[in-house]
Amino acid sequence: MRCLKLFVGVFIFFAALSNAVHAAELPVVFSDDFEQGIDRWEMLDPASWKLAEENGNHVLSQHVKKSSYKPPYRSPFHVALVKDTDVGDFELTARVKSTHKDYAHRDAVLVFGFQNPGQFYYVHFGRKTDPHANQIFVVDDDPRVKISTTTTDGTPWTDDWHTVRVRRTVDDGTIDVFFDDMEKPAMTATDKRFAWGRVGVGTFDDTADWDDVELRGEIVKPTDR
Repeated sequence: MRCLKLFVGVFIFFAALSNAVHAAELPVVFSDDFEQGIDRWEMLDPASWKLAEENGNHVLSQHVKKSSYKPPYRSPFHVALVKDTDVGDFELTARVKSTHKDYAHRDAVLVFGFQNPGQFYYVHFGRKTDPHANQIFVVDDDPRVKISTTTTDGTPWTDDWHTVRVRRTVDDGTIDVFFDDMEKPAMTATDKRFAWGRVGVGTFDDTADWDDVELRGEIVKPTDR
């Protein structure tokens, strides 16, 4: 039994190392520090977003909690998507500052594999974990469903800036999610249903500021929108 556990541990380590090396080799296909504005983004609810300035630095600010956007299924209300960029394998990294008061579901989200408003993945960085918070979800013509295989007890939000990342490998369906610690995933999942799509940032129903977004990936041509 001890040998089996050791073998499994070594296998997981080298699989994670292989994915990390692959991600590092992916070219940068998009980056934005918002010093030139926010025209490279499509907001599902434009009234919720604005270009803001903080100590001379510009950020993408999702500043309105109550949204007029009505998603077709239960899913995030505040989403800003990178325009005209679909990726297969990718690594999306960004800095985020939650601007909402602390509570159990204080959140921010990363969106990926976005086909349309009824089909996409998202990561919910929630303050306290439960079946609807601090998980990886899929929306597939139904209300969001949790697909996380591992997660933490909760995302340790403060009022400061944090770094978040999601890494996706299409062939084996691997999804790794990171919060501040870029070595050990905070969440993992395996799912193969969406092999390409757009990426984005936002919150489920809170507020947050975003900066220094970088997308490494393989550009793909959508087969169906």
